[in-house]
Amino acid sequence: MLITLPAIADNYLKVSVTGASPSLTRNINAHLGELPKSANQRRAYIFNAEDNIRSALHSVGYYHAKVNQSIERADKGPWTLVVDITPGEPTTIEWVDLQLKGEILNDVMVTNWLNQLTIKPGDVLNHGTYENVKSQLVTLALARGYFDGEYTQSNIVINRDRKRAQISLHYNSGIRYHIGDVSFEGHTLNDNILSELIPFESQTPYSTAKLGELNRELLDTNYFSSIKVLPQLDKINGVDVPVKVELLNRPSHSLELGVGAEIGNSTNDGIEPRIKVNLRTPQINRYGHSQESSIEWSPDRPKFLTTYTIPLSHPLDDQLKLRVGLLRDKYGVTQVYDPDKRDYTKTGELESTKMALGVIRQQRLKSNWVWTYSLEAMNESYTQSDTNYDPRFLLLGTSISKTKRGDNTLDPKSGFFQQYSIEYADPQLSSSVRLTRLAANFKVVETFFKKHRIVSRLDMAANIVAEEDLPFVPPSLRYFAGGDQSIRGYSYQELGPYIEYINDDGQLAREVVGGRYLLVGSIEYQYYLTPTWRVGTFVDAGNAFDVDQIEPIVSVGGGIHWISPIGPIKLDLGVGLKETDTVDRSWRIHVTMGAEI
Repeated sequence: MLITLPAIADNYLKVSVTGASPSLTRNINAHLGELPKSANQRRAYIFNAEDNIRSALHSVGYYHAKVNQSIERADKGPWTLVVDITPGEPTTIEWVDLQLKGEILNDVMVTNWLNQLTIKPGDVLNHGTYENVKSQLVTLALARGYFDGEYTQSNIVINRDRKRAQISLHYNSGIRYHIGDVSFEGHTLNDNILSELIPFESQTPYSTAKLGELNRELLDTNYFSSIKVLPQLDKINGVDVPVKVELLNRPSHSLELGVGAEIGNSTNDGIEPRIKVNLRTPQINRYGHSQESSIEWSPDRPKFLTTYTIPLSHPLDDQLKLRVGLLRDKYGVTQVYDPDKRDYTKTGELESTKMALGVIRQQRLKSNWVWTYSLEAMNESYTQSDTNYDPRFLLLGTSISKTKRGDNTLDPKSGFFQQYSIEYADPQLSSSVRLTRLAANFKVVETFFKKHRIVSRLDMAANIVAEEDLPFVPPSLRYFAGGDQSIRGYSYQELGPYIEYINDDGQLAREVVGGRYLLVGSIEYQYYLTPTWRVGTFVDAGNAFDVDQIEPIVSVGGGIHWISPIGPIKLDLGVGLKETDTVDRSWRIHVTMGAEI
């Protein structure tokens, strides 16, 4: 096959290569270099052309190629260097003699690298691949602490008559060094706080991956704006490599302001503006205490929440949190029957005002399960069926969860999240009614054949409470469905069981008050158009329900997702397939940000 691929024309010379494949032609042009920009450069370029072309051919195994070149001189405009290539039969690798000596022989990471080598007998000789393998081994050895390693032999023997090449790579790693003492500079914390963050034991075999783990641990504390983990190879003591960590504290306070709006979720289906202010103090004292407070204003749902965090046995894996919150929220929908229209008219939602004070301890166990236990005192005021309620609760709770991710990216290719929780309140412990809350949540992510991704989730929950005590269970402790994390196509928390009653004006009314039980599932198929763009389609199903009201809801839809540097941003359209007694068949656009797991 003859292929002509002219280089970019210059005022002095252009190059035309025939007889070579596109990849070989690109290699030839790369070796020829930049086109000349003067008559003197043109003469030198033409004089050295054959040597450069043969160098390009030899680098990819063509030692018997024929090269014919000629010059087409033009009276005006650039000359043309015509190169005709007959590549001939390439040189192939007869055998690869790769020998390792030293402690590197027992390194599992090196064994894995050997199993994935891209150079083997029968391959066409490529000097670039050979050099790449050489540098890979050196890079891996240095990353694993073999600082005395060297090649005792590294060469290629070529038999041109037989068109065969023999590669020899003999590497002696010597000993593997260990991570020595870790010192921290530039911080104002107690030393024991930082020493607990070191994720390896003393005298651990050296690896840059372990130093990377230390960097991530320090980063996750949010104490520091700059972190430099520096192995001090010039201060090696025996086999120990000291590590110096240079730190720079974050500013004492940070303020974040967010402005947004929610469309179609307010009583009149209008626009509900939202303003959110976050105030963070990453380090309050030398014991590592921190706080985060958020104030969110909207006409219908103002919120205030502050959390004070105290590190206990470990700054990240064992924390005590003191939490105070005050918020107003809306749930479901309230409707009044209009005799003239012979239909119900929406008049609002079930509103509540909640004050809460909580104490939470969160621990990460060695098996990577996160165990949380808490005590929360809350008082919630709301009006249901034109009756005012003001129950108080002291909730004892515990939960255990585990997240397994296939990678550490913001868009993991695989993962599994599971969480189980239980909460209990009793009149003998200052609660208005006896209540037991049970919940289980699951989410699975799997990617097949690189471009095909499945995301599924299942949420189950139940309130165990006496029938006569149901009205005294506040809305925030009941279960509702709807929204981008539930059943898309419906508004946030608008689905669930309802009650009918005669209001104070003598009208027939009904109100979605939530259910004792929740069962919601979803499955979504996603296809990657490019590494940063994908499309998806989904089915959501389930509802919040009660013993006498079980009404499954299904929605379908799809959207487009951008995998941004700060995480996936998803624009989805959900369409409800069912019209319920209290909600018309609905469709909604949902914009969400953040990883599934």
